[in-house]
Amino acid sequence: METATFLPGRRHGVAPLVGWRRVAVTLGICAVLFALFSTFWKTSLAGLALRMFGVALLLMLVFGLFEQWPRRLPRWLARWVLQVAAVGVTVPLAWVTIYVLSTPPGQPPFWQVEGRAGGFGVLMASSLLVAPWVALAALVRQREAFAREQALAFQLERSELERQAGDARLRLLQAQVQPHFLFNTLANVRALVNAGSPQAPQVLDHLIDYLRAAVPRLSAAATTLGDEAQLVRAYLELMRMRMPDRMHFTLDVDEAARGLACPPATLMTLVENAVRHGIDPAEDGGGIDVQVRVQGGRCRACVCDTGLGLQRSSSGGGGGLGTGLSSLRERLALAFGGDAHLRVSALEPRGVRAEVDFPARPAAPPTAQDLSGRPA
Repeated sequence: METATFLPGRRHGVAPLVGWRRVAVTLGICAVLFALFSTFWKTSLAGLALRMFGVALLLMLVFGLFEQWPRRLPRWLARWVLQVAAVGVTVPLAWVTIYVLSTPPGQPPFWQVEGRAGGFGVLMASSLLVAPWVALAALVRQREAFAREQALAFQLERSELERQAGDARLRLLQAQVQPHFLFNTLANVRALVNAGSPQAPQVLDHLIDYLRAAVPRLSAAATTLGDEAQLVRAYLELMRMRMPDRMHFTLDVDEAARGLACPPATLMTLVENAVRHGIDPAEDGGGIDVQVRVQGGRCRACVCDTGLGLQRSSSGGGGGLGTGLSSLRERLALAFGGDAHLRVSALEPRGVRAEVDFPARPAAPPTAQDLSGRPA
């Protein structure tokens, strides 16, 4: 049984055989050995240099060749063993070939000439001593580089999976926000219709226009505070038409804040909680003040109401401020990590102040998928 033994991610072809790093290291080691040999070599130094550098480059090519060939090896044979063995076998073959070819015709073989035989023995012994260890060092370095590359790839893959998990969690929370808001709004319209209010058709028309603009934004991955302000104004206009004598509001958003990114329904969640748990249960209603400010690289959105109040609404049958603010807190954490804060406090003599504080980041240009909820 044979199996492929290439390392994952290893490049194949001619380029790895003559990579500039590999050539530079080979020539550098050979230069050190040549400098050492030149101190006692008695014959031509040019010939010595030519032979040594030629053998060194040949060994480098053999090392690279068996790094890629054969493509499959038996399971019992490790590729690194084949590479080191090939280098070790090539050393005597290369030096014997060089000395045989450099022997002039009619002259005795080099092993019969004392000076040449001594030079051959020194060069071959030193090559056998150095070349396999250099090959092993190259293999160890290659393994370490591959391990670092794999660790980096795993880290990048883990980061990507964590990001995808965060995006999926954010999408799930947004999917929970959308029906929660829509069902509450439709319930308000139903109550208006059941009461026989002449404003019901007008309110329904406003609601249709509002939903036509709101639904795509609620399903987007991110939105801007300018879009949020438009949705909040449309929602508050609907609520004011429903209870004209019991609710009034102000909406003040810095121009510098309108292009900043925020999770969908950030302002909407604060305002809806103010209406649902503050203004609606109060007999005499109240007012809602929405302010968005940018200062020192931070964006602060504040929604204050003069409705029922924090403690009284929490003790009522509505289940406190509901799951809306808990969901918003989690969406902010997914979008900004620990750099976003949500605070809720009671106002005197009554009312609630809800405030979110997060980094002021410009929104990315919208894509077709953001606007339609489907890939472009």
